[in-house]
Amino acid sequence: MKGVLPLFLGIFGTFAFSWLGLTVIPNAQIGHLDPQMDEEGTDVYPAPKSGMADRGREVYAANGCVYCHSQQVRADYAASDIERKWGERRSAPRDYIFERPVQLGKMRMGPDLANIGKRAPADDENAPPPGSTTTTSGPAPGAPAAAATAAKSNPPAAGGTALPSPAPASATASAGTPPASGSPAAPPAPVAASPAPATAAQTASTVPAETADALAATGKGELPYSAAWHHRHLYAPRSVSVDSIMPSYRFLYEKRRISGERAADALQLSGPDELAAGWEIVPSYEAECLVAYLMSLDQSHALAEVRSTAPASPPAPGKAVK
Repeated sequence: MKGVLPLFLGIFGTFAFSWLGLTVIPNAQIGHLDPQMDEEGTDVYPAPKSGMADRGREVYAANGCVYCHSQQVRADYAASDIERKWGERRSAPRDYIFERPVQLGKMRMGPDLANIGKRAPADDENAPPPGSTTTTSGPAPGAPAAAATAAKSNPPAAGGTALPSPAPASATASAGTPPASGSPAAPPAPVAASPAPATAAQTASTVPAETADALAATGKGELPYSAAWHHRHLYAPRSVSVDSIMPSYRFLYEKRRISGERAADALQLSGPDELAAGWEIVPSYEAECLVAYLMSLDQSHALAEVRSTAPASPPAPGKAVK
């Protein structure tokens, strides 16, 4: 009986130190975090999610998505999550202020979803091909070389003013040679102009408004995951990725006859999933909430306490991050 007291103290001490290390100390360190903002109270991150996104988190948990997906980008010294383009920085406690409960996950049968609302799909068949007007915001191929050649042949004069470039010989001959007597004056031959770089306004006019906003925000010309992409992926995962092992969530969608016009949110299916004429697949409210939640997952905002791999943009004059 002499060893009962030391045994009791040892058990009590083990539980006490575990409780202090796992509950009390972390709560004292990060339990009272507030959203980050500048000194004017703007640029708040993170912001509370919408009601549909909150409902979508419940659908996400109820359907076991957390068993196969995580929502935590690990640091570059611990994993290759950043190299896989799952995020531009590691996740931080501040990212989960409004997450109750937090869907961190511990397995990755599928990719990490911490930035699924920001990240662009790798094999989206709906994405425009490289070099199209919807994804290109720079000059056309060959324009930099042509500009460099023109700069070499036309150096700027004193004071920094460039001299006018000489016109091509063919254009000079056709424009400067007087017509023969009695013959009508021929119009000057048109000179082929090099294509101008696509402007933001031109890009915005060729894609939907929400996509144009996303292109302007990323600055990379990448199409983000859209609601239509998510609905198609949830309904028929193999129609998006042939090797996908994700189960189909067709019970979140309704098959119905088309009465009048086709629904605006009807799924665009093809191949073996294509429906017979007169039928359509529309998402239920739970599916809409789930997609709203997925599109709200975005940890790309820069945090003062976390180093980001993306180049930091200069802050606005007179603003500082708290």
